[in-house]
Amino acid sequence: MDKYAMTSSLPHHFEIHWFSIINSSVTVLLLPGFLATILMRVLKNDFMKYAQDEEAADDQEETGWKYINGDVFRFPKYKSVFAASLGSGTQLFTFTIFIFMLSLVGVFYPYNRGALFTALVVIYALTSGITGYTASSFYCQLEGKNWVSKHQTLSLKSIKRKQLSFSFVFVFSQVRNLLLTGGLFCGPLFLTFCFLNTVAIAYSETAALPFGTIVVIVLIWTLVTSPLLVLGGIAGKNSKVEFQAPVRTTKYPREIPQLPWYRSAIPQMAMAGFLPFSAIYIELYYIFASVWGHRIYTIYSILFIVFIILLIVTAFITVALTYFQLAAEDHEWWWRSFPMRWINWFIHLRVLLILLLREIGHGFMQTSFFSGYMACICYGFFLVLGTVGFRASLVSSATFTG
Repeated sequence: MDKYAMTSSLPHHFEIHWFSIINSSVTVLLLPGFLATILMRVLKNDFMKYAQDEEAADDQEETGWKYINGDVFRFPKYKSVFAASLGSGTQLFTFTIFIFMLSLVGVFYPYNRGALFTALVVIYALTSGITGYTASSFYCQLEGKNWVSKHQTLSLKSIKRKQLSFSFVFVFSQVRNLLLTGGLFCGPLFLTFCFLNTVAIAYSETAALPFGTIVVIVLIWTLVTSPLLVLGGIAGKNSKVEFQAPVRTTKYPREIPQLPWYRSAIPQMAMAGFLPFSAIYIELYYIFASVWGHRIYTIYSILFIVFIILLIVTAFITVALTYFQLAAEDHEWWWRSFPMRWINWFIHLRVLLILLLREIGHGFMQTSFFSGYMACICYGFFLVLGTVGFRASLVSSATFTG
């Protein structure tokens, strides 16, 4: 089978793979250098302006990112959903790294997809504790930190009553957050699977999973995934890690000025998705051809390099867009740092192109399977790359305002 793999892989295919690596590497080298040059020059000018004359700087009205210094770390809206998204993205990122590690050491036989699917289910179940820990600990940081001191004179009874009510509400909200975390990715995936499996049964196709396999998957989710999720949530709640910010948040948020259209959310998200997509589009073709076509993908090392390049480009472009947003006096960057959802739409453009070219056949079942599972994969892209983008933006925001 190894000889067959070598003979079936034409030499020009390897040349195209290496062209993809070179193209992505050039993107990685040029983009970070270009962005670092711009940011260092702009930040150097800002720091020199504020360091030249402190008294004159106090008299002048602050503008840009310095003006909203006390609003940068104001907690976002929908904190529970944000923490759940961060937890699910962290789990999927860890899950992807484990799959790559097993692929690189030769665990997966290229012509036995059953082993890969089994590993996907087992590793996802075993890494569910990471989801609970990350989401619960970050949610506790968002809920448990008071940035503005309140000087109030209260009786001991009223203080105990307030503490009791706050503890009850906090525990209830944390349980709700844990349930949301557990179903944020599994819920849409389960609903999509139920619909597509029903379609396969109606068409009497072998793509339908047997009832016994479905029962095994449900038992794994019930007996392994859910307990690990709860244990991870308890460990995250008891970690008592406070949110560390370099500046103190003001009591009232500043009003965000009217921004031009090209600085709004949609153009920035589109640009943030286009650049990472440009680094992986060649390799993405071979992935589609392997998953939905008749080709066999065996070059996991190149795929891992492309994945690392994708993470680097994602982090750098998100940091740049976060700085430009803060410079425009827009402090609501938390949800904006999850802009990589737009890479999903670029992938869907490729999906629609494949459908139009009829590369996988046509019909209701083929279209349903292709669109349904690709939507779940794109959703996973959003969570993983959004987590990477937020972590990079959080570090860079602390550097800008610190």
